[in-house]
Amino acid sequence: MAKQASNGENHSVAKPPPTPSPLRFSKFFQPNMRILVTGGAGFIGSHLVDKLMENEKNEVIVADNFFTGTKENLKKWIGHPRFELIRHDVTEPLLVEVDQIYHLACPASPIFYKYNPVKTIKTNVIGTLNMLGLAKRVGARILLTSTSEVYGDPLVHPQDESYWGNVNPIGVRSCYDEGKRVAETLMFDYHRQHGIEIRVARIFNTYGPRMNIDDGRVVSNFIAQAVRGEPLTVQAPGTQTRSFCYVSDMVDGLIRLMEGENTGPINIGNPGEFTMIELAETVKELINPDVEITMVENTPDDPRQRKPDITKAKELLGWEPKVKLRNGLPLMEDDFRLRLDKPRKN
Repeated sequence: MAKQASNGENHSVAKPPPTPSPLRFSKFFQPNMRILVTGGAGFIGSHLVDKLMENEKNEVIVADNFFTGTKENLKKWIGHPRFELIRHDVTEPLLVEVDQIYHLACPASPIFYKYNPVKTIKTNVIGTLNMLGLAKRVGARILLTSTSEVYGDPLVHPQDESYWGNVNPIGVRSCYDEGKRVAETLMFDYHRQHGIEIRVARIFNTYGPRMNIDDGRVVSNFIAQAVRGEPLTVQAPGTQTRSFCYVSDMVDGLIRLMEGENTGPINIGNPGEFTMIELAETVKELINPDVEITMVENTPDDPRQRKPDITKAKELLGWEPKVKLRNGLPLMEDDFRLRLDKPRKN
């Protein structure tokens, strides 16, 4: 039985976990691990699929409505005998037979979730309910990618998993922040009431190849601007901080959490902390020294500080990030130059 290890509470389980398929116990049939990834055509989801497909014992099913994801991210696997792609919106029930569910489906960029906030909160709440219902029916283990946004504009720094957060429930970001908080609530209620095997990851800012260009997140904005030769637009005052985890490290953390024995919630992110000005100066230095850095008006409810305490991830998962920001940014630059058709100058 999974241990609840991150916020000091004792979550007693009223019922044992649902029984998986009888084939799991057959002496003569050794099936592959069948894994569902919702949102698997997105940025982090597609990298997770790549890693899961490396294991020849895995069969991977991706469900995605392509609101922010794209088939292009999965093109190398389409037609593979161990891979299946379904166009599906998680706010509708999905009937498949699986052993594990990585539930990533949700727009994660402010531009996308502010564009359709009602759809965003429906994805977080109804989508999570549907995936938990599926996990209950087939006896699957389910992992939710929650977010550092559950901490809101934190009054505690760095943020550990015991912190309850400082979140505006009626702001323009609430569809995402509060939606993820409700999703976590649902996960633990299903765990306690129905014995569902759950894992909850609170992921912090992640960057790398395949991010949506101009998606409103700071790393992709800066790199796209630098590659195009445009000014880097820093939101005022520029002293607000973020920490940035390279996508391969994030995927490694998610898989370790899924395969481990702790429910979470567990922070997965890079504790290296940078101000927005420092990030802009680093991008300018590494990618295009000729661009200017300009200050623009900030967006509402923008957190002033964001840095994960990853003590639990180190102790319980044996995980910590390996890729430094200065090493990860050029890898992302190569991807952006290819997609924007902006080759390096000789």
